[in-house]
Amino acid sequence: MHQTFNITETSRNTLSKFLEGYTLEQLNVIPEGYNNNLIWNIGHIVVVQQMLVYKLSGLPMMISDEMVEKYKKGTKPEPNATQADVDEIQSLLFETINQTKADLENKVFQDFHEFTTMTGFTIKTAEDAMSFNIYHEAVHTGVMMGIRKFV
Repeated sequence: MHQTFNITETSRNTLSKFLEGYTLEQLNVIPEGYNNNLIWNIGHIVVVQQMLVYKLSGLPMMISDEMVEKYKKGTKPEPNATQADVDEIQSLLFETINQTKADLENKVFQDFHEFTTMTGFTIKTAEDAMSFNIYHEAVHTGVMMGIRKFV
């Protein structure tokens, strides 16, 4: 799991640079041909990690129900994110991963509801969820690399 968290932390550093390097207006731009924006992708990444690891383990997530409703799969960035939203997402980028790492080390994840992703990967443990999460974050980071060309 050490390498999984190293990769995840590298991913989160990249995402953090998006939050630091673009204005609130730029983070909210939905370019023609896209369904979402930079900030939605980052919020979505935070939400999905929590759902995959904690919700499927039957444990409380570190994020609010409102955040889940705003950034879960199938949602659109409506209304625009505020600076408070950006600040919350920025802090959660690392808080959620640090807590997940500690919880895995402390063997908090005892139960897990097996889940098969849209890509056909079956997640059977919290560790599997963190491994799959790398793929998920990479997909959305790739989308963000496309979006940034238009903001």
